[in-house]
Amino acid sequence: MPKFAANLTMMFNEVPFLDRFAAAAKAGFKGVEYLFPYEFDKDELAERLKRNKLKQVLHNLPAGDWQAGERGIACHPDRTAEFRDGVGKAIEYATALGCKQLNCLAGVAPRGVPTEAIRDTFVGNLKFAAKKLKEAGIALLIEPINTRDIPRFFLRRTKQALDIIEDTGSDNLFLQYDIYHMQIMEGDVIATIRANKECIAHYHTGGVPGRNEIDESQELHYPAVVKAILETGYQGYLGQEFIPKRDPVASLAQGFRICDV
Repeated sequence: MPKFAANLTMMFNEVPFLDRFAAAAKAGFKGVEYLFPYEFDKDELAERLKRNKLKQVLHNLPAGDWQAGERGIACHPDRTAEFRDGVGKAIEYATALGCKQLNCLAGVAPRGVPTEAIRDTFVGNLKFAAKKLKEAGIALLIEPINTRDIPRFFLRRTKQALDIIEDTGSDNLFLQYDIYHMQIMEGDVIATIRANKECIAHYHTGGVPGRNEIDESQELHYPAVVKAILETGYQGYLGQEFIPKRDPVASLAQGFRICDV
């Protein structure tokens, strides 16, 4: 059976954020993740983790102005200094929370900038971040995202991500494989998982289409997908990152049952 982590940004939205830790523990989760911790005091977050006996599995590096629609700044040539300042802030939070891996959102490709310059910026920023995180004992991840949900997102396919990882030359940069996003962009997720098991450090789930419940109404057969993940020897967490349309506790219980292989 896989280990499950709840994404507190997407789940338990019926209660305030800081109360979602207790809700996740009550629902049976041992790990949690969320997009960003930075609007909260890191000591308060650490206390919520400890109180509810939860492990902080993942959070993202600072990603610009999320409320304004930004989805990462790592590929923006004019914001390198801001990105690198954010790496230091992320390390402070991750260290306080005992979080051993951080995800870097590439961002939407800036208009009017050559693709080569965008890619070079992203690679350079990843080299910097991977080195700093390694010094702190933290792994760096990158995540391809579908361009239906986020048009013009720069990092959008598995091979593109793997090529970028290779070009950084870092041994501290890995793939976060979001099953939902990659089913939309590529399909063939089981073959991709098997072929790239050495590079994948974390997984996300979600029903396709819609990123809703993991059930029989969506196009992926999750028992087979999860079985393939476990057969690779993966021992990390499976991040439950879907948006319940029905009763959230019932939806989570259903997701547990379907993924319990």
